[in-house]
Amino acid sequence: MAELWESWGALAYLVAAVWAFFEGETFVIIAAAAGRATGYIDPWLLLVSVWIGSFAGDQTWFYLGRRWGPAALVRFPKAADQFARASDMLERYGAVFVLTFRFIYGIRNVASAVCGVAGMDRRRFLALNFLAAGLWAASFVAGGWFLGAAFEEGYALALLGAVALVILAIVIYRGTRARRVPPAPAFAAPLGRGQSVKAAKD
Repeated sequence: MAELWESWGALAYLVAAVWAFFEGETFVIIAAAAGRATGYIDPWLLLVSVWIGSFAGDQTWFYLGRRWGPAALVRFPKAADQFARASDMLERYGAVFVLTFRFIYGIRNVASAVCGVAGMDRRRFLALNFLAAGLWAASFVAGGWFLGAAFEEGYALALLGAVALVILAIVIYRGTRARRVPPAPAFAAPLGRGQSVKAAKD
């Protein structure tokens, strides 16, 4: 990762932005850790780059969902379950959902499109998405930076062990929850442009 910055210089931050456009949590963590270890990568420039990339990506999916979301659901029925889950969470949590969906596994890819299909106000989504992208970028850049510091200080094994325990706990929790909670109902009909999730359910 550090070799990318060493070879490409400032253009590597553009690569980071493009990567974040399509997600890229792992890339951001590794880049931040490499920056801490080598000094080639400015964490603040990295943060701004992936902030812009993530923001632009979800704005794009929002407008695509607003324009073609219902038709896309008909063509890609496998996304219907994710769409139904994200729609339910948007209805229940509103702005909090927009601020946090980047951290929710399983619906991250469709969440912005769901906001567009549901008819969320463009300016409201833009403001919330900008804040959410910054929160996402800061979280993973900081996480990678401290990971790099842990390796430098020789705490890597302890840190990796703690991460493994957290992942194991999440897997066990998700497994037991999946056995208790009935599956989400199938998404019966796509929403029309500007139609709210609640109105569609009613």
